[in-house]
Amino acid sequence: MKPAQRAYLRRLAHPLPVTVMIGKNGLTEGILAKIEQELNAHELIKVRFLDHKDMKQSLTETIVSETGADLVAIIGHTAILFRQHADPTQRKIQV
Repeated sequence: MKPAQRAYLRRLAHPLPVTVMIGKNGLTEGILAKIEQELNAHELIKVRFLDHKDMKQSLTETIVSETGADLVAIIGHTAILFRQHADPTQRKIQV
């Protein structure tokens, strides 16, 4: 992803609420399923790390590899993820 595309997606993500929170149980199958569901519904999501803040980089890499999403940015304890919808007619964000 090009830097201009990342900047565009960061601007779009700014007003969005956090949709997934990773707490004391860490990255579970349920959390991964929720991330998949949110990516399919919204394409651009925010994931907040409530616990395991020292491991947020490795957890984000795991999420990206498991879901096929692109990491837009990690700002503080929040990761911004993007994955275009597989069906071109249902894409909400054009990059």
